[in-house]
Amino acid sequence: MDESLSTLVNCEKLSLSTNCIERIANLNSLKNLRILSLGRNNIKNLNGLEAVADTLEELWISYNFIEKLRGIRVMKKLKVLYMSNNLVKDWGNPLQEKYASDQKNNWIEEATKRVPKLKKLDGILVIKQEEDEEGAN
Repeated sequence: MDESLSTLVNCEKLSLSTNCIERIANLNSLKNLRILSLGRNNIKNLNGLEAVADTLEELWISYNFIEKLRGIRVMKKLKVLYMSNNLVKDWGNPLQEKYASDQKNNWIEEATKRVPKLKKLDGILVIKQEEDEEGAN
């Protein structure tokens, strides 16, 4: 990510996927950036995103080498985060880890107890017992 990015002052969406980028840099001038796509690069951390922390709404960082999401909390407007296929270890799913050995997928049940309005979990449609019974009436 070179200094030529500083010329994109009005840029709202920037896609730099599949470019062998190793580090996030030179985003200081992008004061209107809402969507940043950095998938399929060689990024190892999120340093450099602070520059767009006030405006970024979507961050696409799948297929990189990111181990820690340090710095993600400063993203004030972030609504969408795609981060699959990275090396993140510090953002585990404690419910899944605790109940994963159970063959009945009790971790999904535990998650729905804690988030009653949950409709999808890990891409799986969640149908609660009460909803099944209501639909039968």
